[in-house]
Amino acid sequence: MEIDLKTDSRKVKPGDTFIAIRNVNRDGHDYIPMAIANGATKIIAEEGQYEVETEIVQDTRQYLKDYLYQNYYPVFQDMTLIGVTGTNGKTTIGYMIYQALTLLGHPCAYMGTIGFYYCGKYLPMVNTTPDVDILYDYFLKAKEAGCQTLVMEVSSHALAKDRIHGLEFDEVAFTNLTQDHLDYHKTLENYAAAKQLLFKKTRRHKIAVINGDDPHGDYFCLEDNHNITISDKKGDLVVSDIEFSHLGTSFAFSYKEKQYHTHIQMVGRYNVYNYLTVLLLIHHLGYSIEQILSLNDRLTAPKGRMELIVYGSNGIFVDYAHTPDAVDNVLNSALEFKKGKIITIVGCGGDRDASKRPIMGRIACQKSDLVIITNDNPRTEDPQAIIDDILTGIDRDNNVVIPDRKEAIAYGMSQLKNNDILMILGKGHEDYQILGTQKIHFSDQEEVEKYMMEHKI
Repeated sequence: MEIDLKTDSRKVKPGDTFIAIRNVNRDGHDYIPMAIANGATKIIAEEGQYEVETEIVQDTRQYLKDYLYQNYYPVFQDMTLIGVTGTNGKTTIGYMIYQALTLLGHPCAYMGTIGFYYCGKYLPMVNTTPDVDILYDYFLKAKEAGCQTLVMEVSSHALAKDRIHGLEFDEVAFTNLTQDHLDYHKTLENYAAAKQLLFKKTRRHKIAVINGDDPHGDYFCLEDNHNITISDKKGDLVVSDIEFSHLGTSFAFSYKEKQYHTHIQMVGRYNVYNYLTVLLLIHHLGYSIEQILSLNDRLTAPKGRMELIVYGSNGIFVDYAHTPDAVDNVLNSALEFKKGKIITIVGCGGDRDASKRPIMGRIACQKSDLVIITNDNPRTEDPQAIIDDILTGIDRDNNVVIPDRKEAIAYGMSQLKNNDILMILGKGHEDYQILGTQKIHFSDQEEVEKYMMEHKI
């Protein structure tokens, strides 16, 4: 099934209706002539009169949301819908749920930062949570492919902008809340309030899995939901005896008066919480805890999430960490199994919240033996200005500045000796850099592999 209302004039086919949407960067009204030239037989706009049938409405974006909900939501509303929100961990949880349900023979889909996976198929995505018309189109694709469940990352932007208009969730999860996106939300309170909206969009059993050890956990325990908390102190599921190595993590947990011991092929305390969130969400779909635990040796973190590359006796981890909390978490994980030095490569994105830059620099230098400060995606900002912002938070001399990311990675690799750890942070799964307005191919993993080929040990 294809949505018969088009917002992109390039996708209009003869007989389609084109709706003109105003965005930050463009006004759909400017593209009406192109839509008509491509065969649009009806235009929905906020102003103007055109040579084909024209309908003028007060707010085309609201019209689109209402139209999609009324005409297409009934097609897929019987699918089980899981929504995951929080500053960090959304991708790992969403992708692990997709992996686990697939292994259990349960047709499912995952939508998030690393793309749209549905019943063995894949489509790339631009936003963590896409605009409402693309969102509905993906839901229809999942439904037609036979998916019974869809898990999606739900960003604070999507919630604040009502990109998930009309959707209700059978299960929701909260990972954590730390400083991020304050360029948009302005305050942490606004950021939290946007994320809380997800927990007001529940239906049926209203399962809500919440990180009870996050200072904001109680804020997401709404009275209408069946709240299940994870904690290492006092919660519905209590985790204990966490033991780390660079190859994985062992731990115990108790739930409903039963005790379990297990091991996952992921590192870091935060990944224990991510995994347990996955376990509880899948358990409440009707699978036993034992069934889920049996999958652990086949579950992996998504690309660019503490992704391990072995180089001699050294471990190289590529991670998407691009917030103060994420940098702190991944470096704490490395400290848990550190034998030699920790070398960290870090940068910050341009045209984004600048207040987190000095904090990220300070954390990296506090928890590493050597920090290499480099470019991330500078976008239209001056790269040196971004680096200067990072440096303002640093009060140690254990750092060097190498703006070229390729050179920074090569230098970091050259400093590895025996049992050292290299943390390459910020880009994770991304295979590009944005310099000015130009998007060029660049992959941290590929640069590591090139260096290894040239410097075999």
